[in-house]
Amino acid sequence: MTYLPFFIAAIGGYLLGSIPFGLIITRAAGLGDIRQIGSGNIGATNVLRTGRKDLAFATLILDSFKAGLAVLLFTFAFASRNVGLIAGAAAFLGHCYPVWLGFKGGKGVATYAGLLVFASLKGLMVGGPIWLGMFLIFRISSLAALTAAALVPIGAFLLGETHFAVGVLAALSILVFWTHRANLARLLSGSEPKFGQKKKQADAE
Repeated sequence: MTYLPFFIAAIGGYLLGSIPFGLIITRAAGLGDIRQIGSGNIGATNVLRTGRKDLAFATLILDSFKAGLAVLLFTFAFASRNVGLIAGAAAFLGHCYPVWLGFKGGKGVATYAGLLVFASLKGLMVGGPIWLGMFLIFRISSLAALTAAALVPIGAFLLGETHFAVGVLAALSILVFWTHRANLARLLSGSEPKFGQKKKQADAE
């Protein structure tokens, strides 16, 4: 019974995270299937390729709040921050690998950010400024995301975050690198475009 709340939170968080808001929003706007545009990704960056900044912003907010809502619901339901963290992490997995779309979803950056906002302010204090600083300097979204993901667990640990939370953040950061493996290869080859540049084979957030 000790692990039952974590199991329930994992299932509930995954289902929340697997709601494909990017796909739903673009279809509702009459733009068709976002998976047939750009990179085929359902995240906010690919939605932006439709030319609708409002839809991209809405997707960003909703994708972020999926993890945040999971954290809030299950933290209060079981009076346990650790259970809430598992729910938020499961929402991240649901976003990246939604069962409804053949386990092909987004890359998880917005969802990860939403988890930090509601579950680890110490992690957010590290990741937020690093992402913003890297993006302003280099104008490469994937580089900013990967740098922030790499440093969030370390910074959160140094700021006194719990070992359980640091472990969850570290696991999610590893997954961010996995979902960005194509971006990482382009970064290493020097072919990853800056924000606003076109590329032959897009990979959205």
